[in-house]
Amino acid sequence: MFRPFKGRFALCLLTAILLSGNNLIAFPQEADSIYNKKIFTAEELVRGERLFYGLAYPPARAVNCTGCHNTVVSDTLNWNPDALQISTLYREKSASDLGKALLKPSGKKMLEVHAGFQLTAEDITLIKAYMDRFVTIGLKPDKPVITNLLLFIIASVLFLFSATDLMITKKVSRKWIHYTILGVTTVYLTWILVIDAILLGRSLNYSPDQPVKFSHAVHAGQNKTDCIYCHSTAHISKTAGIPSVNVCMNCHLLVRTGTRSGTFEIAKILNANDSQVPIEWIKVHNLPDHVFFSHAQHTAVGKVECMECHGKTEEMDMIVQVSDLSMGWCLDCHRTRNINFLENKFYSDYKIMHEKIKAGTAGNVTIDMLGGSECMRCHY
Repeated sequence: MFRPFKGRFALCLLTAILLSGNNLIAFPQEADSIYNKKIFTAEELVRGERLFYGLAYPPARAVNCTGCHNTVVSDTLNWNPDALQISTLYREKSASDLGKALLKPSGKKMLEVHAGFQLTAEDITLIKAYMDRFVTIGLKPDKPVITNLLLFIIASVLFLFSATDLMITKKVSRKWIHYTILGVTTVYLTWILVIDAILLGRSLNYSPDQPVKFSHAVHAGQNKTDCIYCHSTAHISKTAGIPSVNVCMNCHLLVRTGTRSGTFEIAKILNANDSQVPIEWIKVHNLPDHVFFSHAQHTAVGKVECMECHGKTEEMDMIVQVSDLSMGWCLDCHRTRNINFLENKFYSDYKIMHEKIKAGTAGNVTIDMLGGSECMRCHY
């Protein structure tokens, strides 16, 4: 006599779980049909965009995806993936997969950020539709600013106008105006040409976005990882070397979640390891092709510490070129830096200098005194 009651109670309990457990105000069959929707109207895409920007619901319930995921190009490190990255990642996945990531994420960081999300199956489907469209839209570029190139063009036009009118057309009767314009623009154009010529090939403060948001502050600073562990050829080769995925996997075989980036960035390492496709890191410190430089010569022989050229990398999230790497910068070091000449066996063949030291005619030895400023040492 109690079976009908038990059946109704079980049905009510199941309904309550479905309605509250995943925040989807729809039965599984209804949710599946909504998730499988493929064609969307312009109005639905606009609503998906408003949902993505947190504009569809009151602030108490709004979910603003752009609060964590950049929609514009930025030179500031954001540990969260930008909107283009997550849109590309989920383009080949279903709206149901996106719903699981939004409402029941697996990572600790996402669990904290996504706690309390209230999105229906329709909301998630529309967000997914807008994200698929965002792949073709891409990140918005920075607003254009007045650069030296624009000023150079304006100055060149003024110079040509004044010179032409002064010598040919002669429409402006007051010649002092032309002389003033010609004088100012000549000084400015000459200054720009000289400065840009000096800076040609230099990349001071260069800090490119890397394919993986790798932080030296976390690895070298927080975790005290030795530079040589990753850049293992720095003391035996011309180049410091870029660590292979195998080196990364020595730690990330176990470490799958980052304290700042969650699982998204480390997943790139794991995918590269599984696919056997190397990560295309972008080199920061570059020298002209006609310059010879050896890391081994400087680190193993000269005992130069990494930070002397690369700055305090253990404090950098994104590596920045802190030295201009100019010829003058190198020569200043060669002329002022004292070397351990007597105890370093590398310099045992410099017999003339050893004799000068014994005779008392030479004291501290610099690279410049051993021919370190000769052109052929670096250019040959």
